[in-house]
Amino acid sequence: MSYSSSDRILLSSQREGQVSRFRAWVLVVVPLFAILFQIYVPLFFSFAKVLDMPLLVVVYFAVMRRSQIQGLMIGAVVGLAQDSLSKNWLGLFGIVDTLVGYFAASIGLRLDVEHPMLRLLLCFFFYLFHETVYWVLKRALLGQLVAFDWTHMLIQGVFNAIVGVSLYHFLDRLREMA
Repeated sequence: MSYSSSDRILLSSQREGQVSRFRAWVLVVVPLFAILFQIYVPLFFSFAKVLDMPLLVVVYFAVMRRSQIQGLMIGAVVGLAQDSLSKNWLGLFGIVDTLVGYFAASIGLRLDVEHPMLRLLLCFFFYLFHETVYWVLKRALLGQLVAFDWTHMLIQGVFNAIVGVSLYHFLDRLREMA
């Protein structure tokens, strides 16, 4: 595979352009843990309601796998599993997480996703994207009038981004380089 000079700036070394591989148990256990965390931890700690662990896991795996099809599949599976275990309509998180997985993988193809600042920005951006698309779908598909509060969403996005960078540091230890 050859890169143009502009791609070399974005992918500064060959190691950064490689696809990360994960053991099968990591691809099953980590998303399952994130979904169960999303459901059960807010029952005991109310501040955890703003943390969207399944979204952070979808972004991480999609960006690190660097394949749009795999990012799409990871997003769809995690989103539908999250829908089936929650009180929401089946398919809303499936649609939104599928879009997030696809776009995150697209970005992972072009950028050096190893840098913590870029990871922080990606988590923040995809949290805002996720919440905006989710709000649009609830209004358009379900006809529900849902409030859209930008200030709370920005604060929650920053919180999710900070947690995401910490989570990604842990998940980096579970990957194998191809």
